Amino acid sequence: MHFGSLPSVGVGELKADDFLLDVREDDEWQAGHIEGALHIPMSDFVARYGELTEAAPQDGTVNVICRSGGRSAQVTMYLAQQGIDAVNVEGGMQAWEAAGKPVVDDKGAAGFVM
Repeated sequence: MHFGSLPSVGVGELKADDFLLDVREDDEWQAGHIEGALHIPMSDFVARYGELTEAAPQDGTVNVICRSGGRSAQVTMYLAQQGIDAVNVEGGMQAWEAAGKPVVDDKGAAGFVM
């Protein structure tokens, strides 16, 4: 799939206070996610869009992440079409984990990316 000039960011460029939107499914989120990220599965995204607009910083960027970058690219394109400043996190949670960044499960313990 070709995403053209989709804005993207590497995991190494993210700062601790950056807003993250995780669009993976519930089982993936429960196994391991980034603490503080907002979780709205891509399959529920349009129905739950209001949750994002309430939680996202008004003048900030929404960093969209999935397992490897494909689903998050689709959501990033959708958000850009809605006029939201959104960027795709390159390599997704796999790149996050590979960079040694912390992953927690739904109980706050050490998690993993599935």
